[in-house]
Amino acid sequence: MKIVEVRIEESVLPKKDKDWKFALAANPATEGWIVNIRTDDGTTGYGYASTMNHYGAPHEAVKGALDRLTKRLIGRDSREIASILDDLDKAMMGNNQAKSGIDCALHDLRARQLGIPVCDLFGGPAVRKFPSLRILPIKSPLDMAKNARALADKGVKHFKIKVHGEVEEDVERVKAIRAELGPSANLTIDANQSYSPKDAIRALTQMAPYRIDLAEQPVQVSDLAGLKMVTQAVPITIEADEAAYSLDQVMILVRERIVDAISLKITKLGGLRKTYAAAQICQAGGVKYRMGAHVGPMLLAAHAMQLAAALPGIWYASELSEFDGLAEDPWEGLTLTDGVLHLSDAIGCGVTPKAVADSRRKSA
Repeated sequence: MKIVEVRIEESVLPKKDKDWKFALAANPATEGWIVNIRTDDGTTGYGYASTMNHYGAPHEAVKGALDRLTKRLIGRDSREIASILDDLDKAMMGNNQAKSGIDCALHDLRARQLGIPVCDLFGGPAVRKFPSLRILPIKSPLDMAKNARALADKGVKHFKIKVHGEVEEDVERVKAIRAELGPSANLTIDANQSYSPKDAIRALTQMAPYRIDLAEQPVQVSDLAGLKMVTQAVPITIEADEAAYSLDQVMILVRERIVDAISLKITKLGGLRKTYAAAQICQAGGVKYRMGAHVGPMLLAAHAMQLAAALPGIWYASELSEFDGLAEDPWEGLTLTDGVLHLSDAIGCGVTPKAVADSRRKSA
């Protein structure tokens, strides 16, 4: 089962909402790279390497890292995933987004060879249904409330309100969305580092009466003292996202009790293996965790859901359905019904390129 070929394909997928933005940037399209790893038995595994500028991983840099790293895969035994990933870490520091694409492709490849779902490689499914936490990109309070209503009409019950650091306007966003959705909706906010610690405390104190379940990354990633100050000052669960960019950083956040919760992403942590390890660190340290925003095609969501299925400790709705916001997705296989993503028993990560699926259907 030697690796004989690795192909890197660009993936640029426009979103339905051309004005999609958050505090750090505007994103009318989702960009990344598809990693295809093929072995001498004819099996191919697929992974997605995400372009994430706010994590220091621009599009061209991710491709450059992939080109260098994947050269080291040719001729390797595809079953030796741990050894291969360890070698890649020794060969190149960081570049977790590129490594995540390789990690996922290797796990997908191995699961397809064995005829099992990826989650079976991590102990099998403990969870099979995943309520969606859907993102509301920054717009006027009225427009965000309208977007929330459209998602609610599709069955979504958990909403992440993007805010950008202007306290009064951000509070109005939360107020408008709560008024539109009523008391049963579950609301969270994500500031993407846009507040100072004192402004974060002021904003969250004013938002608290509207029942906010959690607040994600309110202050700058480097301000761990400020992050801890916010955590201790407000009654809302404070979650680290950008600040939890590596296993080492997750360990610090947990050990120092800097936050109440951590948003886990396979893209920022370097793949499935390291994200699984991060979950165990959180579990051991008594810090909540869930799967954060996996913004990309269905392929990325499929891998994240396979890992989430093997993590019974996830405390809150995860963000695994953002592919639903794409104008078109070249992958198929996941089922999203009434705002809930369902795990299947399909082999590998559970999705297939539409072109491959179409050719199989024609030949059947």
